[in-house]
Parts: sequence; structure tokens; C-alpha cells
Amino acid sequence: MQASASSHPAEAPQAGTDASGGHPCRLLLIDDEVGFVDVLAKRIARRSFEVHKAYSGTEALRIIRDLRFDAAILDLKMEDMDGIDVLRVIKRMAPHLPVIMLTGHGCQEAAREGMEAGAFDYLTKPCEFEELMKKIELAIQSSGGCRGRDARAVRG
Repeated sequence: MQASASSHPAEAPQAGTDASGGHPCRLLLIDDEVGFVDVLAKRIARRSFEVHKAYSGTEALRIIRDLRFDAAILDLKMEDMDGIDVLRVIKRMAPHLPVIMLTGHGCQEAAREGMEAGAFDYLTKPCEFEELMKKIELAIQSSGGCRGRDARAVRG
């Protein structure tokens, strides 16, 4: 499964663009629940974000190696790698990348561990879409907003 960028409808609000309105903010969704990721990616893309998807921790790390992101959403529990382990590697690779942890398990200890490992914040699944969007916008603002993009492409 490759990362894919979603389209940006012309009528979408400009919530996911940089201050000049020119570059869409680039977001990475990391979760092994394919249906959840696909639906969430479409909804976020409607807000003018450039959304990339990773269906495993391993895939996410490969994508982050090749592209620069403005924020990431990371599931805590995945089949191939624990979300906390993925977060630790992400923070070594891209220390300023704000990462929002998602968990369907409601485990406060794991959420606390994620915050200690450098997560920007966390939400428990299912969460309200607008609440997630507010967290994404705060995360991007906290890191200085959307920046210019690397010309590197995701390697297959």
C-alpha cells in the first residue's frame, strides 16, 4: 500500500493552507485500520490539507524519511509496531513534527507515555471530527505553521 495524496476541491475552506494561502499543509495519517484512515483522509482533505496515508508504522517511517510533514496523526495500537515506538523514531527523524496520538483503547498510561515521548497531544477514538481538526490546527500552529515543501517524492 502506497501513500497517496488526496485531492483538494476548489470549494473547500482554506483551513489547511499556509499563511499565504498557497501551500496546503501536509498531514500524515498512520493507522492500520484501512477503512478508518481512508474515510478520515477524505474528510480532512476537504479542509484543503494534503493528506498522505500510512497503514503501518514501518510504512510511516519510510514516508517520513522521504517527505516533510506539518503534522501527523498516529494510532497507538497497530499490528506491526507499537505506536509509542513509532513516535520515538519519528521524533528522532523529525523532532519538530507535531504528532497527535489516537487510541481506541482509552489507556491513560499509554497516552501519558506518548506525551512523555514527545506527542503533541492525544485523543481517544472515536473522537469528534471537529475536535480532531482543532488539535491538528493547534499542532501546526505550535510548530510555526505550514512551511515550504521538499521536492523529494515518496519512494515506492
